[in-house]
Amino acid sequence: MRVQRTSSGQRSPTRALLLGLIITLAAIVAYSAYITVQISGLRKLQSDMVDRNRKDSLQLLRLQNDLNSVALAMRDMLDTGEPYPLSAWEAQFDRLKGDLDAALRLEEENAEARRTPEQRNYLRQQLTQFWDAMDRMFVLARNGKESEAREQIRLSLQAREAALSTAVSRLLVENNEGEQLAAAQIEAIYNRVQRQVFLFLAATLLAIVFTGLYLIQTNREIFARLATLSEQRSELAQKLISTQESTLRHISRELHDEFGQVLTAIGSLLGRLGNQAPEGSPLREDLQEVREIAQSTLNNIRTLSQALHPVLLEEQGLESTLDWYIPTVSHQMGLVLHYEKAGTTFPVETAAGVHIYRVLQEALNNVSRHSGEREAWVRLRFLRSGLEMDVEDHGKGFAPQAAHQGIGLMGMRERAELIGGVLELIPLETGGTLVRLLVPREKAEAHGG
Repeated sequence: MRVQRTSSGQRSPTRALLLGLIITLAAIVAYSAYITVQISGLRKLQSDMVDRNRKDSLQLLRLQNDLNSVALAMRDMLDTGEPYPLSAWEAQFDRLKGDLDAALRLEEENAEARRTPEQRNYLRQQLTQFWDAMDRMFVLARNGKESEAREQIRLSLQAREAALSTAVSRLLVENNEGEQLAAAQIEAIYNRVQRQVFLFLAATLLAIVFTGLYLIQTNREIFARLATLSEQRSELAQKLISTQESTLRHISRELHDEFGQVLTAIGSLLGRLGNQAPEGSPLREDLQEVREIAQSTLNNIRTLSQALHPVLLEEQGLESTLDWYIPTVSHQMGLVLHYEKAGTTFPVETAAGVHIYRVLQEALNNVSRHSGEREAWVRLRFLRSGLEMDVEDHGKGFAPQAAHQGIGLMGMRERAELIGGVLELIPLETGGTLVRLLVPREKAEAHGG
């Protein structure tokens, strides 16, 4: 199995985090399914057992109440002191029969799932037999055989009613026991779900803790790696800039020393040859013209040499270099530069001066190329805390997103960081840009200065 790694050789946390996410989602789905099944079972238990059991009990109580009414009526019928004949009770028994039949039908509907067909038919058969015997008793009563009718009540009907009451009471007891059992099952489900909730929460918290610790450790490693890369980048940038400055210094000296000396020698030779030529001769005029070309070339080479690496920085310091450079670049670029100095001056270390000088160069190049204005302000302030240099223009400004991507601006920032300074790009409300370089005094000031 290939292990995913970053470009720096470090193990990527993506796979572990993705695996943790999949496991967490799977656990949530499984737990949700489990809870759904438990709630569904609980709902079914409540609806199929508890609710129907209560409805069934209500109908059984209704049956029991009607049977009690039948028993009381039969007791009154056995009382010979009653002035009414037995046939007068028939209407009352018809009403009780209708109510008993309705109650029994509802009771059978609610108890259908919990009883066998034999159990369901037993009560109906007993009730049917009871009413058949009751009908025979009323036939005897209507035929004037009240003594035989009372005897049938005493010997048969009361016994049948007692059996029916006992059967109904037994069913009520079974319903109560079933309700207690259902309540126990519901309590067990609640307890089981509660335990599972606690276990799931504990597992989730542990997963969050382990994931958090893993992320913290991974982030620490990443930030440590980034810090190392940042240090390496700074070192590389410093070496590149140092190499660049060394190369420019070498080219500048070659131009100044080699080509400058050659052109100076050519100018001297042309001067001597011109003095030997006759006054007013064409040769003398040609030699003078060539000498002027050589001198102009020498001046251009010296200017280019100073632009590549200002020797003045090493010989006279930053302040004198800027005093020379700003008028020169103003003439070369066609800019109107307003140069201001403030504060008590102090000598600037040469390496720091080179970086400050390059930042000024790039800032003025940006004014010339991008601002759309031909006027700018350069301010150099010597402060107690350090050195501050501003380059301000009132042009069209810059887009912040593009500003961070420009190679020139990136170089300015790198140079500022190398001398412990801060480069700020401040858009002006009136339009334009203020480039501000802040260098701490301990980084800018020359040793012993």
